[in-house]
This record gives sequence, C-alpha cells and structure tokens, in this order.
Amino acid sequence: MRILPSAVVGAALLAAGLALGAAVPALPALLRQSLTVAGLAPADHAAPSGAPEAGTDDHPHGADPAADHGDAVIRMQPEQIANQDIATLRVGGGTLARHLLVPGTITPDADRIARVPARVVGTVAEMRKRLGDAVQKDEVVAILDSREVADAKSEYLTAQVQAELQTINFERQQKLLASRSASEAAFETARAAYLETRLRVDLARQKLSALGLDAAAVAAAQKRDEATPNQSSLRRYPLRAPLAGRIVERKVDVGTAVGKEGDPADLYTVADLSTVWIELSVPTLDLAQVREGARVAVTPARASAAENRAEGRVIFVSPFLNADTRSARVVVTLPNPDFAWRPGTFVTAEVEIARDTVPVRIPKAAIQTIDGKPVVFVRKADGFEKRVVELGPSDDEAYAVTAGLEPGAEIAVGNTFLLKAELGKAEAGHDD
Repeated sequence: MRILPSAVVGAALLAAGLALGAAVPALPALLRQSLTVAGLAPADHAAPSGAPEAGTDDHPHGADPAADHGDAVIRMQPEQIANQDIATLRVGGGTLARHLLVPGTITPDADRIARVPARVVGTVAEMRKRLGDAVQKDEVVAILDSREVADAKSEYLTAQVQAELQTINFERQQKLLASRSASEAAFETARAAYLETRLRVDLARQKLSALGLDAAAVAAAQKRDEATPNQSSLRRYPLRAPLAGRIVERKVDVGTAVGKEGDPADLYTVADLSTVWIELSVPTLDLAQVREGARVAVTPARASAAENRAEGRVIFVSPFLNADTRSARVVVTLPNPDFAWRPGTFVTAEVEIARDTVPVRIPKAAIQTIDGKPVVFVRKADGFEKRVVELGPSDDEAYAVTAGLEPGAEIAVGNTFLLKAELGKAEAGHDD
C-alpha cells in the first residue's frame, strides 16, 4: 500500500473541513473549536450574531442604547453644558400673536405740537429762545413791542383809577345821605357814576384777557414802573410757550413786524417729541383685522437698523377710505423717550391682529430638524434627550407644540445645533 505524504493528507483534511463549515455554519461552538485546533476550520475572531464578544462594550463609540429604541440621550456633564453656553428653559403655556406688516411714516403727535402766534399787532423786540432750545409750558419765549397792547393796558389802568375815585365818592354820598346832609339826587348821581366806572373796568379787563394778558399782572407791572420811570412795560407784550417741548421752527427775527395782514402769523413752533405718531395706510382687505388698542411692533425700514425696535399701540382707525388708494388711515402712538424716532422716518409696523393661548409654547431656537422631523432636546440628569415633537401654529418667535412635550419639561433653547452635532457623531459611531 502506498503511503501519501503528510502534506497531501493535511490539505485534503483542510478542504474537507472548509466544506463542512460552509455546509453547516451553525455547528456547535465546541465542534468548531475542535476543528480549529486540528487545523480543519479557519479561526473566527468575530463574535456570533446576537452574542457580545467577551471583554468588549455592548455599544462602542459611547452611543446610548436608547438610540435603537426611540429617543437618544446625549450624555453631558453640567460643566460641559455651561462651557458650551447651552441655555435651557422650562416649558409652559403662552400666547402666539399673528401680525400684519404695514409700511408707515413717523409724524409728530398732533396733540403735542403747537405754534406761538403773534396775537397782537407789533414788532419783535426780543427772541429769547433759539432753534432747538427746550422750553417749559408758559415760559416766555419772545417779547413784542405793541401800541395796541399799550392802549389796552392804559384803558384798563385808567378805568381802574376812575373806579377807585368813584368808589370813594359813592361811599361819601352814602354816608351823607344817611345823616341827611346830602340830597337823594346827589346820592343817585354818585351811584350811577360808580356803576359806570365798574363796568368800564370789567370791559377793560376782558379786553386784556382777549389779548392773553392778566389784569393783576398789568397792575403790578404799573406799580413797578412807577418805581423805575425809565423802564416802562406798557408796550411790552410777552409771548409764552403753550406746552413743554423743544423749539423746532423759528420764523421771525428781531425787528420783524407781526400781526398785520401779510405779516408772519407765528414766531415759533414748539413740539414735544417724547411721543410720536406713525401714519399707516391699511388696505381694505386687511382693515377688518386691525383694532384700536392693538399692539404694534415698529422697526426702521433700513435693514441695518433692525435692532432698533419699539412697541406702540393703535389709537385710531379711520372709518373713511381714501378714494384713490382704497385704504384707510391708521394712527399708532409710539413712546419716544430718547428722541430716536424722528418725524419723517419710514418704518415697518407689525400690527397684532390675533392672540392665541396655547398650553405648550417653545421658542423657535429650540427646534432642530433630524431625519426630516422637528425635535427638541429635553434636559435630563445625565445630559439631554432627543424628543420628536409635533408643531402647531406659530408666530414670529415661537411654536405651539401639540404632541411630544409636556408642560414643565426643561428644554435647550440656545446653541441647540451643538446638541444636534453631538447626536450625529454618536449615531454615526453606533452605525460603524
């Protein structure tokens, strides 16, 4: 009998072992190990499907098992969260506001602008305020030299003196009549003269009042003039500011004649710009949604100035339509404490047309999109959990959540893209 070389026998046995292993892949582990020791089966370093290899982590790359069963957890320490500026917010209910965008123009508040008129015929003697100066209500801003004023003051002062004399005479005749030292006719004459002078005083006082002068002040000024004969105030007429504000327009100079036909009617324009108006023109189709009292967010028309934002309110919706534009005038009042909003500026007004109350309201910054679905990251003790949510109505700043998130949950609302990136890394490592 011929003995085959050992190499040939080994090759044959190896081939037989390979065939057997391919045909019966599910051989018991002990048989496979025996074949491997005999050199009849290749060494298998991979763990069988469904059984973890001894001494290795069940989930390499730090992926959380929850990633295979729905939501995923991104494990982070509080220090990591603070260092990456991941802001969180406790979820609760709120309101969603819908707005109508309308262009508008800043104008002065019509209730806070006034002119300083020349109420008498005369010449400008003093201009006490310059353009841009601040003024207080009833502060003297200019002085006129007026013959008309001098005549009115003289008439009042003369009537006042005559009234005093007739009062003395009337009281004397009254005493004489009581002692039967004067006749009844003399008493009646004195009484008639007294009443006539009192009437003239009243008429002269009304004339001064029509000119904006106070009779008591005129009498006091006359007494001061008597002490200083070289300084007469008889012709001087003070003009006062009708309201507190700033001088925004000056129309005359010293020496200008005013009061007559063809002369300037006003000396100054005073405006209080601490509050301004916004004039809007709202189309007919949108007019029914605008209500007086509605909130209005105002931003400058220039994109570079979008950070300047203020809030006003609708104070007037015109019941009439413009025949040419088929739109209505809407007026918004806007606080302007630092005078940043200047009349004539074009702005964009976001008029609030509806407010809806929702049980769960979250900022738009909290939403990330993963696999085409909106998700939020809920704060947990060991990090953040990805949570798929269903979104409802929205406004410019927030969404309503209809499913997937309960009130009271704490979610990430700042730098959420970092959490999305960390989740992507963990899932990529788990897939490998």
